[in-house]
Amino acid sequence: MIYLDHNATTSLCPEAREAMRPLLEGTWGNPSGIHASARRTRAVIDEARDRLAGLLGEKPHGVVFTGGGTESCNLALLGLARRHRAPSREHLVTVSTEHHAVLHAMRSLARREGFRLTELPVDSHGLVDPAEFAASLEFGTILASVMLANNETGVIQPIAELAAICRERGILFHTDAVQAFGKIPCRPSELGVDALTATSHKFYGPHGAGFLWLRSGLSIESIQHGGYHENERRPGTENAVAIAGMTMAAERALKEVIEGSEALRQADLREKLWEGIRQRFPAAIRNATGAPIIANTLNVSFPGCDGETLLMGLDLEGVAVSSGSACMVGSVMPSHVLLAMGLPEETARATVRFSLGRATTEEEIALTIAALARVLARQTVS
Repeated sequence: MIYLDHNATTSLCPEAREAMRPLLEGTWGNPSGIHASARRTRAVIDEARDRLAGLLGEKPHGVVFTGGGTESCNLALLGLARRHRAPSREHLVTVSTEHHAVLHAMRSLARREGFRLTELPVDSHGLVDPAEFAASLEFGTILASVMLANNETGVIQPIAELAAICRERGILFHTDAVQAFGKIPCRPSELGVDALTATSHKFYGPHGAGFLWLRSGLSIESIQHGGYHENERRPGTENAVAIAGMTMAAERALKEVIEGSEALRQADLREKLWEGIRQRFPAAIRNATGAPIIANTLNVSFPGCDGETLLMGLDLEGVAVSSGSACMVGSVMPSHVLLAMGLPEETARATVRFSLGRATTEEEIALTIAALARVLARQTVS
C-alpha cells in the first residue's frame, strides 16, 4: 500500500510508541488518586504538560489536554463564547472553508443559543481577505476563528495579521492548527492568538489525544460536566498513555519544523507528483495555486472524471488517497472548501487530495503517477 492520506491520519512514530510503553506495561494508576501508582501517572501528565508548553514557548497552565482536535475546537469555541458573552457582545466570525469541527460548533451557537454569526468567503485561492475580515468585526464581536492550514487544500491563512486586527479591538482569536502543527511554526506568541488547538494523530502521535492552548489569564467555561480535571476546564480522567505519546511525537515533529529539511523533501516530491499528473492529464486543475500551502499537500481536480471512481480505482491499485469530501448515506458530497473557492460542483466532485508523509519515497510517487494514469485511462475509455 502506498499511503498518501497523511492529512487524514499518520502512523505512530517509534518515539511515541516507546514513550507509551511504560504506561501500558506498569504505570497505570488513575492520575487523580493519591497512592503511589496514581502519583506516578500524574507525574507523567505533569511532565508532558511542561514539555509541550516548552515547545509552544508558553507556560504549562495554558495547556489543556483533550481527546482530540474536534473536542479541542469545540471547547475553545463554545467555552470562550459562553464565558465572554454579554448582552451587547454576541457576534462571532469565522471563514467558510473551516473544518466542520469549527463550522458546526459556530453554527450551533448561532442556531441554538442566539449568537450572531458571520461566515466570511475566500477567494479562488482559498485565502480570506484581511480587509474584509476587519470590516466584518463589530463592537459586539466576541470571538473570531480562522484555521492556520486547511486540511483539504493545505492553504495557509495570514493568521498573525488577522489576530493582530482582533487584538487591537479586544476581540478573542482562535486558530485551528490541527493540520499545521508539526508542519510549520505554530508558536502562539508569534501568531498572536488567544487560543490554539491541535491533535496528536496528525503529527505521528496516537489517536485519542489533543490539546487546547489558552492565553495566560483567559477564562473559559467547560462544555462538559463531571470532575475537576485540567484545572476545571475539561472534566474526565486524562488519557496518560496517549498524552505521553503525543508529547514525544510533538518533540520530534517540531524538531523537523526547525530543521526544515523534511518539509523541503516532501515539497519536492509533491511537485514531482503534480508534474507527472499534469503531463498525463493536461486538463487536471491544481487547486489553491497562488496561495501559500503546507509542503505535503496537493489537491487536484480531474474534470470529466468521477471522484469516487478515482478513489476506488486508486485503492484497487494500492494507493490510499482522499477526496476531502464527507460520505453521507453512501454518496460522496462535494467539498464545501472547494465550493467556497468557486469550483463548480461537478469539478469539486472530481477531486483527489494527495497528502505526503515522512515515509513517502520518490519511488512511491512514480508508482502513484503510473497507477493514476491507468485509472484515468479506464475512466476515459468508459
